[in-house]
Formats: sequence, structure tokens, C-alpha cells
Amino acid sequence: MKRLLAGLAGLTLLGALAGWFVTAPQPLDQAERAQRPGDPARGARLFHAGGCASCHAAKGAKGEARLRLGGGAPLVTPFGSFQPPNISPGPDGIGNWSLAEFDNAMRRGISPDGRHYYPAFPYTSYARMTPGDIADLFAYLTRLPAVAGKPAAGDIPFPFNIRRGIGLWKRLYLNPAPIVALPENAPADVKAGQYLVEGPGHCGECHSPRDGLGGVDRARWLAGAADPEGKGRIPNITPGRLAWSAAEIADYLKTGFTPDYDSVGGTMVEVQANMAELSDSDRAAIAAYLKAVPTVKP
Repeated sequence: MKRLLAGLAGLTLLGALAGWFVTAPQPLDQAERAQRPGDPARGARLFHAGGCASCHAAKGAKGEARLRLGGGAPLVTPFGSFQPPNISPGPDGIGNWSLAEFDNAMRRGISPDGRHYYPAFPYTSYARMTPGDIADLFAYLTRLPAVAGKPAAGDIPFPFNIRRGIGLWKRLYLNPAPIVALPENAPADVKAGQYLVEGPGHCGECHSPRDGLGGVDRARWLAGAADPEGKGRIPNITPGRLAWSAAEIADYLKTGFTPDYDSVGGTMVEVQANMAELSDSDRAAIAAYLKAVPTVKP
């Protein structure tokens, strides 16, 4: 009996050690991290493409207020309520962060103190960003106004409040590979649009359905999903379901008006405001990619 108990204790210890290993944060290697100082002018493009203000500025903020990133409205999900943090360049935000810490947060979902971020922060998409773009975005953010104060913590129930478990979730879903396998001879604008949509734009985080663990269903990419605000559904925007031309998609992203003269609504209002800040060529590239992805039926 003593040998049996000792064996069970040993197996339990080995299991605990294995679990600790597989759930450990995995930061970027030094060679992978952003190295050079970024360009804030280029970073502004990434800021708008990523919709940073939509989550991290006050709800309903307009104009210059959208650059005050003290934390926005909570994101309510089936896994709990997640509070966007202060990411302004003050001491309550990212003012004391290094570029390496910012890069690990963006592409690996790891905080400066070595903890996992919850994937309400869409690092599964940002993982596809280039080191240079990460540096440019960081350079832009650090030149915005500092905002004092930290928002109240979110409300995350058991067992999802066991943050260490996110390490296992990341092994399943944190994959920087492209979602859509484009042919090598794909047009340059389609490839540029893929980077914006699958990376900084993180369009699939809302427009794709998720499985029971909250991971994006890559097989049904952009096929539509429940609205995170609980008000209907976010539409399927794959070809055949979104019947607009590439030019009409690009114009919608710029103006907020649909081909039948309706206007943007719901959660897309904030997204369109961000897309309107991009160049015509960026919006055209996004539209070209959306016309090139596989059609997914409802």
C-alpha cells in the first residue's frame, strides 16, 4: 500500500510538472523580437487598422478623445467580462514598457510581469504582424497623451479565472500562420489585404464563428458569428454571401454607406471609422482579399 501511494504521489507530481510546463508563457526569442526603433508616422496606420481606439478609448469618444487610451467599455462574453486596460504612455498604461515587452504582449499575449493575457485581446491575430510594424505601432502609441488611472478589473468566473490555463489554450489556437492559403501568384493587392485583414485588422475575430473553447473556427473563416454585444449576428462576408463588388466594399469602408444607400450600424460603426483613416490603397487591398477568400455557406 505504501508503494502504491508513493507511486500515485509520484505520478501526480509528474502530471503537475507537465501541466506547469505546457501552460507556461512562451515569449519571443530575441532574434524574433522587434529590434529597430519604430516610425510613429507608419505606426498611425497600424493604430487605425487595428482599431485600438475602439476598445481602449472611452465609449463614444470622438475626434482627439479617441487618442486618449485610458480603457474603454467592458467586453462581455460567455467566459466573463473583460475590461480593456489603459494603454496610454503614462505610468498607469504602457509608459514603462520596453519594445520587447510590447512585442511579447502583441504577438504572444504575455504581460510584462510574465502572465498570460486573455484572448479578448486579439493577439491571435496580431501574431501575424511583422516586427517592424510592431515597432512602428509602439512608437506611435508612446507619443499619444498619457491618461491617469486604471479601469476596474473585469469579472471572470471560475474556472476561466485560472489564468495559467490560457497557456494550454494558446497551444491550440495561437498560430501565426496565414488563415487562407493564397496561391504564390496571387496579386499583390490580395496579399496586402490578407495581411491587414488577418493581422492588425483582426476582422475574423468578430466575423468568424468560434468553438466551445472560444477559438476561431479557421474552417469557417469570415462566415459570420454571434454579435459579442448580444444583438443579432455579425454577417458572413465571404464571396457569394457578400455580393458587393470590390469597389463597393472599399467605398463602404471609406464612407459608411452601402451600395443600396443604407448606412453602417452596430459594432461596425467603430470599425468603419477606423477604416476611413486608412489610405484608398489599403481599403482596396482589403476588398481584393475579401473577394479572394473561399466562400463559406451559412
